[in-house]
Amino acid sequence: MPQHLSPPTPAPTPPAAVSAPRWLLYARLLRLHRPIGTLLLIWPTLWGLWFAASGMPPRYELIAFCLGTLLMRSAGCAINDWADRDFDRHVERTRDRPLTAGLIRPSEALALFVGLSLVSLLLVLPMNRLVWALAVVAAFLAGSYPFTKRFFALPQGYLGIAFGFGIPMAFAALQGSVPVTAWILLAANVFWAIAYDTEYAMVDREDDLKIGIRTSAITFGRFDVAAVMASYGLTLALLAVAGVREGCGLAYALGLVLAAGIAVYHWTLIRNRSREGCFKAFNHNTWFGAAVFAGLALDFALR
Repeated sequence: MPQHLSPPTPAPTPPAAVSAPRWLLYARLLRLHRPIGTLLLIWPTLWGLWFAASGMPPRYELIAFCLGTLLMRSAGCAINDWADRDFDRHVERTRDRPLTAGLIRPSEALALFVGLSLVSLLLVLPMNRLVWALAVVAAFLAGSYPFTKRFFALPQGYLGIAFGFGIPMAFAALQGSVPVTAWILLAANVFWAIAYDTEYAMVDREDDLKIGIRTSAITFGRFDVAAVMASYGLTLALLAVAGVREGCGLAYALGLVLAAGIAVYHWTLIRNRSREGCFKAFNHNTWFGAAVFAGLALDFALR
C-alpha cells in the first residue's frame, strides 16, 4: 500500500448487506450480477472457436469454453478483490464490495479463486496436452493480472492477454496447434481491452491517482480519448487481417463495419470524459464484440 495513504477504514456497510445470505455475498464478490466482464471474455473466445473450426465448433468444446469463461472470470474477480482489498476502500465505486466492506474474509476469496480455477481446469482434461499447458498459463495470467497495476504503466494490455487467452486455447483444442491467425486475434483482443478498459479506468482516474496505482487512463493523460480510438482502429485492422488470412468475405466485413460504427458511438460518449459517459461506453463494448462475432458466424454459415 502506498505510504501517503491513510490507514484504510472499512466502508460503511449497508444494513441489507449485513443480513445478506452467504451465497449472495459470494455472488456479489464474483460479479454474477454484472455480466459485462463475462461477455467481454466470451466474445474473443467465440471468435477463436469459430475461426479454428471454420464455423460451428463441436458441442463439447463450445460448452467447455463458454463455461470455463464464466468460471475464470469469476475466479479473476475473487483474486482481484483480494489483491485490491486495501486500495478499494479508497475508491468510491468499489468501497462497498463484500471483501472490502468486511463481509467476506480474505481467505474465502482466495479459496473461491483456487476452487473455480481448478474446476475450469477440469473442463480441459478431455482435450490435448497443448490445451492443458495453455490452461495453466491462462490461470497464471488471471491470478497475476491484479498485481500489474502496481508497476506496469499499461495493465490493460496485460488484461487483454488474459481475457483473450481462450483464443490460442481454442485453436489448440480444435487444430492441435496455435497458428499465426490465433496470435493475430489475440493481439486484436489486447488492443480492444486497452480501448474498453481505458474507458473504465477514466471513471476512476482521480481516485487511482490518489492511491498510487497505474492505469492506461493515467499513462495516456490528455491523449486518453485519442488512445482509445487508436486502439479500436488497431483492433479492427488486426481482425481484418485475420479475416483475409482465413478467406472471410462480405458478411465478416460488414460485421467489422458495424463494430467500427459502435466504436465511433463510444467516442461520442467519452469525448467529454464524463464518468457517466465513460462507464456507459465501457458497458456498451459487448455490442462491439457481438458485431464482430455476428459477421464471423454469418460468413461461415453462408459458405
